[in-house]
Amino acid sequence: MNVDYLRVSVTDGCNLRCIYCNPFGDHGFGESAEILSFDEIHRVVRLCAECGIRKVRLTGGEPLMRRGITGLVRRLAGTSGVDDLSLTTNGMLLGRMAAELKEAGLTRVNISLDAVDEQCYRRMTGFDALSQVLAGMHKALEVGLTPVRLNCVVMREHNLSQVVGLARMTLQVPVSVRFIEYCPTSRVTGPASDYVPNSEVRRTIESQLGRLSAAVVPNAGGPAVYFKADGAAGAIGFISGRSSVFCRQCSRLRLTSDGKIKPCLHSDRHYDVKALLRGNAGDDGVRELIRTILQEKSRYTRLNSTAEDFLMQNIGG
Repeated sequence: MNVDYLRVSVTDGCNLRCIYCNPFGDHGFGESAEILSFDEIHRVVRLCAECGIRKVRLTGGEPLMRRGITGLVRRLAGTSGVDDLSLTTNGMLLGRMAAELKEAGLTRVNISLDAVDEQCYRRMTGFDALSQVLAGMHKALEVGLTPVRLNCVVMREHNLSQVVGLARMTLQVPVSVRFIEYCPTSRVTGPASDYVPNSEVRRTIESQLGRLSAAVVPNAGGPAVYFKADGAAGAIGFISGRSSVFCRQCSRLRLTSDGKIKPCLHSDRHYDVKALLRGNAGDDGVRELIRTILQEKSRYTRLNSTAEDFLMQNIGG
């Protein structure tokens, strides 16, 4: 597998408290000295690009909370070798920032959206922000941050009732709504019994919208499998990380906000690139570490060590 995709967490701070991520908000912001500076992030991305990384996605926490994020987007978009620069957001700040992000060189956005009902959205996230998120979605479409993808983590006791409403959005709006199988990552994020296989989600949608047909969508590289309802403007995707295994197809690395590179989300294995950056290592030393990580990622289709308890907010999706 060609490993060409880097996800970069620019902050572990977030303005929501999603129940599958960090419901109690016990890690709102990391200590500023521990978070990578924009100069450090840019240096890592530049050196990763020199080693073959072509796609970069900015994540958090909530990346739009990081002051000066548009400047970082501009720097990364101008980095030689970076062909695709995207961002994952909860959408709360997107409406007022979409135009400047597009102008700075951002290509597209993914938006977390777990409900279309206001009360359910509040229960899932802890805040009344659904209208802001939907406004951000429409603004992203307006300025051309496309394709716009909406990500929904499905939990049986919380938002299974929302999947048809979310899928129905694709009938009129040119977005991809993607349903992600819930996988508990921490003792505080809900029981394993909240898991719903995507086969059940699909049956639920088809019972209301009719049979879904396989679809091809732009920039679809990744684990999602896409379908469309008859005559729909958008698409419906399924990311089935528990009912299926796509380790062999995984092409991504993750850079955490505190400077660790993880070859695998669900592994304890990580490499402390910040120690090199702040230890005055030259570019050759950092490149050597990156190449070691890329070789490991390419060699192993499934890493042996499993991370038993972590918050997605600290790692960046």
